[in-house]
Amino acid sequence: MNITALIADDEEAPRAQLRAALQAAWPALSIAAECANGVDAWDAWLEHEPQVCFLDIRMPGMTGIEVARRIDGRTPVVFVTAYGDHALAAFDAGAVDYVMKPVDPERLTQALERVRSRIDKPALQPAGLQALLEQLAGTARRPTLLDTIQASVGKEVRLIRVEDVVYFEADARYTRVVHVSDGLEGEALIRTPLKELLAQLDERAFVQVHRSVIVARRHVAAAVRVDEGHMHLTLRGRPETLPVSRPFQGLFKGQ
Repeated sequence: MNITALIADDEEAPRAQLRAALQAAWPALSIAAECANGVDAWDAWLEHEPQVCFLDIRMPGMTGIEVARRIDGRTPVVFVTAYGDHALAAFDAGAVDYVMKPVDPERLTQALERVRSRIDKPALQPAGLQALLEQLAGTARRPTLLDTIQASVGKEVRLIRVEDVVYFEADARYTRVVHVSDGLEGEALIRTPLKELLAQLDERAFVQVHRSVIVARRHVAAAVRVDEGHMHLTLRGRPETLPVSRPFQGLFKGQ
């Protein structure tokens, strides 16, 4: 059985050491992607949907804990850390797993045994996993949340309040910003990639529903299941619909 994995660490040497250790301990494991920060790690998870993730805890953009929160138990996670984080005992108790840097082959083998038991068995994910990760994420440093976006519209630079945004959509090399202010609709293009915007938005106000779409929660009217495996969102007072990709359809259970 071909098992795919994602490795994320902001330092090349630990990534290479982990890769070599994994190849020795689990030759059939295929590395689907390697990332140097949490933002790219989340984007790579959406693209490849690997069956196991090895995440450094402290990374720029998003921490490994924040990435694990977004994965939300859909893939087993092994944290790789050089720090004596206070939560390691909780990880060892079975919520998730961890290995210390430099990776010890025996400890890695133990972690991989747990991973094998959980792959493709989401029911085995501990009920308290999300609560634990939310608690830990609250203690981590987070980037400053955006309140205003600068966008070029023709020859002028327009300031768009984040609270006025309806949705963001990846558009080739740009990100399309659709907004409504004082009843007036508008849109603009910015150069900031969608995956970088995600780390700067308040997750209570915005939700990602597709690799290329982030929508303001308050503008979502309904989630409509089109057919098996396909879903889209309707928006309040707007004619367009937004796609919901498979990893995010669980956000709209019961629809």
